[in-house]
Amino acid sequence: MGLFDKLAYSLGLKKREANVLVVGLDNAGKSTVLNHFKPEDQRSTEVVPTVGYSVEKFKAKNVGLTAFDMSGHNRYRNLWEAYYKDCQGIIFVVDSSEKLRLVVAKDELDSMLQHPL
Repeated sequence: MGLFDKLAYSLGLKKREANVLVVGLDNAGKSTVLNHFKPEDQRSTEVVPTVGYSVEKFKAKNVGLTAFDMSGHNRYRNLWEAYYKDCQGIIFVVDSSEKLRLVVAKDELDSMLQHPL
């Protein structure tokens, strides 16, 4: 079972549409991870940093996805919580090569997990 299959199974996606929030610190690779989930004919050859957010719709493994790719810059992180209620899943991307920023990523993830729904 692939990563996407595990994600869809754990989310209980019986319906064929899902909203997914893709978050993490700036330059963590969120758009690149999202690009990986897209069908090959829809993948971007050049990934540029996201300013604010972008919304992409595509179909993967017979599930229609609406992905909200959120900017990870500090001034945009407070926007993340506006999308929590309407999403069936959250992908939190961590760049493990930036060891100094792991603490910041941990704090942001803790903040997300403590947020009341």
